[in-house]
Amino acid sequence: MSVQSDAEKRKQISVRGIAQVENVANVKKSFNRHLHYTLVKDRNVSTVRDYFFALAHTVKDHLVSRWIRTQQYYYEKDPKRVYYLSLEFYMGRTLTNTTVNLGIQSACDEAMYQLGLDIEELEEMEEDAGLGNGGLGRLAACFLDSMATLGLAAYGYGIRYEYGIFAQRIRNGEQLEEPDDWLRFGNPWEKARPEFTLPVNFYGHVEDTPEGKKWVNTQVVFALPYDNPIPGYKNNVVNTMRLWSAKSPQDFDLRFFNDGDYIQAVLDRNLAENISRVLYPNDNFFEGKELRLKQEYFMVAATLQDIVRRFKSSKFGSREAVRTSLDSFPEKVAIQLNDTHPSLAIPELMRILVDIEGLTWEKAWDITTRTCAYTNHTVLPEALERWPVSMLNSILPRHLQIIYEINHRHLQCVAKAFPGDSDRLRRMSMVEEEGEKRVNMAYLAIVGSHAVNGVAQIHSDILKRDLFHDFYEMNPEKFQNKTNGITPRRWLLLCNSALADVIAERIGEDWISHLDQLTQLKALAEDPVFQRSVQTVKQENKMKVAQYLQKEYNVNVNPASLFDIQVKRIHEYKRQLMNALHIITLYNRIKANPRASIVPRTIMIGGKAAPGYHMAKKIIKLICSVGQVINSDPIVGDKLKVIYLENYRVTLAEKIIPAADLSEQISTAGTEASGTGNMKFMLNGALTIGTLDGANVEMAEEMGMDNIFIFGMKENEVEDLKKRGYNAFDYYNANAELKQVIDQIASGFFSPNNPEEFRDIYNNLMYHDRFFCLADYDDYMAAQERVNEAYKDQSVWMKMCIHNIASSGKFSSDRTIAEYAREIWGVEPTWDKLPAPHEPIEEGK
Repeated sequence: MSVQSDAEKRKQISVRGIAQVENVANVKKSFNRHLHYTLVKDRNVSTVRDYFFALAHTVKDHLVSRWIRTQQYYYEKDPKRVYYLSLEFYMGRTLTNTTVNLGIQSACDEAMYQLGLDIEELEEMEEDAGLGNGGLGRLAACFLDSMATLGLAAYGYGIRYEYGIFAQRIRNGEQLEEPDDWLRFGNPWEKARPEFTLPVNFYGHVEDTPEGKKWVNTQVVFALPYDNPIPGYKNNVVNTMRLWSAKSPQDFDLRFFNDGDYIQAVLDRNLAENISRVLYPNDNFFEGKELRLKQEYFMVAATLQDIVRRFKSSKFGSREAVRTSLDSFPEKVAIQLNDTHPSLAIPELMRILVDIEGLTWEKAWDITTRTCAYTNHTVLPEALERWPVSMLNSILPRHLQIIYEINHRHLQCVAKAFPGDSDRLRRMSMVEEEGEKRVNMAYLAIVGSHAVNGVAQIHSDILKRDLFHDFYEMNPEKFQNKTNGITPRRWLLLCNSALADVIAERIGEDWISHLDQLTQLKALAEDPVFQRSVQTVKQENKMKVAQYLQKEYNVNVNPASLFDIQVKRIHEYKRQLMNALHIITLYNRIKANPRASIVPRTIMIGGKAAPGYHMAKKIIKLICSVGQVINSDPIVGDKLKVIYLENYRVTLAEKIIPAADLSEQISTAGTEASGTGNMKFMLNGALTIGTLDGANVEMAEEMGMDNIFIFGMKENEVEDLKKRGYNAFDYYNANAELKQVIDQIASGFFSPNNPEEFRDIYNNLMYHDRFFCLADYDDYMAAQERVNEAYKDQSVWMKMCIHNIASSGKFSSDRTIAEYAREIWGVEPTWDKLPAPHEPIEEGK
């Protein structure tokens, strides 16, 4: 069976009614102009990468006029502006996403075809912008897409890392990290703005002067902004993501010149620029690294200067009465802190308002708390940021003073609300006194914000009940829930265009920006014609992935097998290890009874382990070793295949997710904040096997328990087990299949050349498992049997798939952002469509 390419499919299908902004002839003309005048090449010497860049610049031409007009519109209307501060933006590739949102995808496909070029080959030339570790950074990218689509005057602010999340290579089953030099060929989408370069200060000391506190003798690093366009869907709105790059001051240290050491003077300038050199690859284990603290403050300091500048230069802010007073700042500015990484925005804004603008502490604090809001992304204690006081005192001495003052006033309020409760004062202090003195940045973010939210209902409930219970008791009105979402443009329209077409044929295209309209598909769940259409798309996607696996891994997989996929960062709480226990059990069953009827499975696991995370790397090694044994066993044949997907990233997700039959979302209940991978699989018609954790809970509510495979302990049962005491040997001794699997891991069955290879995994499972893999094993295996039974009846399976797709509406990032806008930022989503560049703006619009 031959698999149709996306490009062929896109040419055959109507353009879904999207108006062609530019015709094919104009695209070709612009493409050739960029090839000659921008890249200085002709067709005789051009490479595929040159053609990609020529096409990217052609597409960017369509963005620029909309980008400028959008900013002009914001200046004229002067709406309240939203600033989304995140140390991570996991954008992936931009080309196809931009052509989809602008409505010029078909014209670009046809133009390249007429020029004898393969659009898919060109798309593969684009480097992923991997400026994030996983969920948190990809969520930020989806949010930017939704803010533009909803017509919000919104800006993303982050760091332009020279090296993004490392490229993962698997060699002999082990993860090796390679630098992600994503900028080596340049980035066609960004625009440097050296005219907006800003100074950022570090070190020095604080002096008391008649005018107040002065932070002096600092070391200066400059922040150079790079702007990236963020187009909304079919509305001519183009917002901005501004990423900061660290640059050394122009002046040299004269001491070196006096010594005649000119070379050293030049080399030392590079130290400052290390701040934006590389993304830290740990997002769930806090390490108090000095460079990381510098990165956080660098981004915050540059961003807040930029925000204040824009406020003062706006139509509203430039009026004389307002210029002398920042009272109206919260009415015009909303700052969202994406986790605690940007929480230094709170003391930095206080420093600007008190030390520079001369406001009283009380007035400055009122402005700060009304402007800032905080999103929490984790309940894992090891992930919470706690910066040593000694480090803050050295690098940011004025900010430490401000934090102490914030904490002092905060504890006065606590004492007033709960008189005589000294233990509560200790628990609620931002400054932790036990051991090395540290500042709890989550507490600072809560106290300094007017709204605090979790990212799924169960997560927000845990924050209120456990993690931040004291703060919730004191200020319950601050706490909210904002369940995460994903953009349907990238995660269905772009990555699974054939499914998007099947849906559009039945219910039209409004669902692309109003995802709740997918509920109309529930009426079609038992329609055999619609079932066949969805099934055909799924099978074609699986064929494409099978070809990819053959090419990349030299493994032949059965496209009719159940594609069972777990792709996410490798972490103990996500329980890839429990998945491995299931894989080994399946293998043992096949070996014990080769003739037994079995539902064939192709199991794919992918994700990166933090470079210093020993256990996560061992889990990768185990999965690879198990896969090697299974895939080479002739008795198993194509009944079971195990593939470790190397270098999982956004672009690979776009290939794999549309082909998935089963999505593994098996974290221990009460540990996953939300998850967004679970939503992507659901939207693309994969069924979920999962615990009642994160957004799985709300997914089950939306689709009904009949359409999801739920297993395992609930969050309260996990807590009960912790209190009772967990003994893995109780489960080990009670289940012969489980005992066999554990013994195989311990004995070196999967590592005959090194029998001790997986001793650490054995010890972890039996003595140190915080995430209770063995406690949930029985129920997990039973749920997997229910999966097999459902898959045998493809009519039942497809009905469940359609219910999943039809129930995905809640999990659009458009819905999430609309809730943030109304309930936290105080702005109204408009879904406004601006006039196209060639159309005039009507007066009064």
